[in-house]
Amino acid sequence: MLSMLVIAEVTGHVAETAAANAEAGNAFTKITDSFGVSLPEILAQILSFAVLAFVLWKFAFKPVLATLDERQRKIADGLRYSEETKARLDAVQQENADTLKRAQIEAASIIEQSRKTSKELAEREAAAATERANALITKAQQAIELEKQKMLDEARVEISRLVIATTQRVLAKELSDADRSRYNDAAARELASV
Repeated sequence: MLSMLVIAEVTGHVAETAAANAEAGNAFTKITDSFGVSLPEILAQILSFAVLAFVLWKFAFKPVLATLDERQRKIADGLRYSEETKARLDAVQQENADTLKRAQIEAASIIEQSRKTSKELAEREAAAATERANALITKAQQAIELEKQKMLDEARVEISRLVIATTQRVLAKELSDADRSRYNDAAARELASV
């Protein structure tokens, strides 16, 4: 008996559902009729829209989306390349600054070394010039000494000749030959000792 009750209840429920569906179908029919819509036209429009959507997707939206994706990829690549270039530029600028700093230090070192070398060269040249000047002075002094000695020797010879000539004149007038020779020998000895 319970099963009959259940069956009766289920059957009642099914009947109510069928009645609700019939009323809904009648309501749908009433709505479609009041708006002037027919089911075959709606299906044809849905099919036309689906074909149009497929064609637009296949030949319009898909290429446009592909182009947009390509542009986004290019923009991303460009931004990445820009960042890499900026990083490389920063590295090159840092390297240039380091190179410039090293070059300035090296230039200062070269200038200092050049100053030191030129100072040493100037000192060597001054010392060499002093040595040459001293050598010239020494040679000049030796030449002067030799010239002096030569002049003294010439003066002695000339004085001796004049003394002898004068003595001969004086002695020739008043002295005899023996006295003359004695005075000549004495004068020659004195001149030789000077």
